[in-house]
Amino acid sequence: MTDAARSFTARLGLELPLIQAPMAGVQGGAMAAAVSGAGALGSLPGAAMTPQALRDAVGEMRKLGGMPVNLNFFCHAVPKPDPAREAAWREALRPYFDELGVSPSAIQNGPGRLPFDDAAAAVVEELRPAVVSFHFGLPPAPLLERVRRAGAQVWSSATTVAEARWLAAHGVDAIIAQGVEAGGHRGVFLPEGQPVDLSGQLRMLPLLTGILEAVRVPVIAAGGIVDADGVAMALRMGASAAQVGTAFLLCDEATTSAVHRAALQSDAARDTALTNLFTGRPARGIVNRLMRELGPISALAPAFPTAVNALAPLRAAAEQAGRGDFSSMWAGQDVSGCRAIPAARLVRQLAEKL
Repeated sequence: MTDAARSFTARLGLELPLIQAPMAGVQGGAMAAAVSGAGALGSLPGAAMTPQALRDAVGEMRKLGGMPVNLNFFCHAVPKPDPAREAAWREALRPYFDELGVSPSAIQNGPGRLPFDDAAAAVVEELRPAVVSFHFGLPPAPLLERVRRAGAQVWSSATTVAEARWLAAHGVDAIIAQGVEAGGHRGVFLPEGQPVDLSGQLRMLPLLTGILEAVRVPVIAAGGIVDADGVAMALRMGASAAQVGTAFLLCDEATTSAVHRAALQSDAARDTALTNLFTGRPARGIVNRLMRELGPISALAPAFPTAVNALAPLRAAAEQAGRGDFSSMWAGQDVSGCRAIPAARLVRQLAEKL
């Protein structure tokens, strides 16, 4: 283990410089507990869990021995209603509703994923986790200060060197260098208030190198790390820790759906793309029918996170028939590390070359 990794783990009371990526929709508290119990850092996707679900998950972890935990939240702006864009989106999806015999009246409007707000800050103050990590930048200063007063380390994802510099200037305790090969949502947040630009997105290794040269805070490597060799390489390059997500998708504790699990174990998993169709914001997932027929990136998709509303009835109907045509099957470019084993065993395998 490198000196940077030793210092990082010592600050958090970890045995291993490994973080399980927070994975909304495919995990709950069981995954985080298993990972933390194995000496790494388990994470909970706070953007997809109610305050009570977070309390329950953290409470169960602490019954097992006071394990450190990372609570992850989104920092997006709630979009203003856009009836014209929503109508165009529903019209684009109309042939699928007709094909599946699903009525558009089944669509339920809702806020989707909620950003970090007063209620989330109150949960952090109550639970006092070791780490609070953010995606899409940082929350407003008053909310961020509440997190700091609760004693948590503050982390956030950077997809460019410019974002890393911005985060360092705002006093984060660690930066997650999210390479473009990573599964799930891109953490892009600069330029502020502008549409997401994917043209400057780098793979993990060049991004990690650039960020390490630009900042003086610990950097966590994320994206394309699926085995012990990948973890060891990231640490040799100067990362303080490695974050792994995709490799956990088939673990016993994962709540990954049946169609998602089947896709991960098929040739389909070799073909991933960044798409905004499922939420309105770019995220990497396994290419399916919707992505092929509408194109992975479409101006028709409503603003994040409301695109999901119209797709929900289609997803449910297709999955009931055993198809993932309208499902967001998030995955990184390399699924070779996915194993249908207990998460604790996977942690041990990832740490074999430390």
